[in-house]
Amino acid sequence: MSKNVKTIKELADELGTNKTRISRIINKNSISTQKIKNKIVLEDNSVSLIRQYFKNETVSILRTELDKAHSHIEKLSNLLDQQQRLALQDKKLLEEYKAENDSLKALKIPAEGSQAEQAGNQPQAELEALKSEIKALNDKIKGQEQLNNQVSKKWYQFWK
Repeated sequence: MSKNVKTIKELADELGTNKTRISRIINKNSISTQKIKNKIVLEDNSVSLIRQYFKNETVSILRTELDKAHSHIEKLSNLLDQQQRLALQDKKLLEEYKAENDSLKALKIPAEGSQAEQAGNQPQAELEALKSEIKALNDKIKGQEQLNNQVSKKWYQFWK
């Protein structure tokens, strides 16, 4: 073959694509070809047209990807802005709750005298009663577990 022609395969390898894609470009854009020894070949001007098509296609793809990336950046920027606004609202609410909590603490200062002592003893007594109930329930659970273990033993587990 002469220097001024290329086969579709050679051009496809050079451009990093396949023969089918080159053939589609040739058909779509009505690019002239020649047939030499049962091979379709392209002259220099046809090769340059296909290269130009690839360059334009690459630029178009890059622009599309750039637009997508720009859109994602805008969405992320909006989300970041929204997150910052919510964080600021949370901070304000937290400050309000702290102030409200401080004012409630100031109201709950116990008065001196017998009422304060009784109020202090009452929760302690309730706590002791709850502890004894929990202990009784734990003992009951342990007894139930032992019963379950005894019932679930098979004949081959007796020596364990």
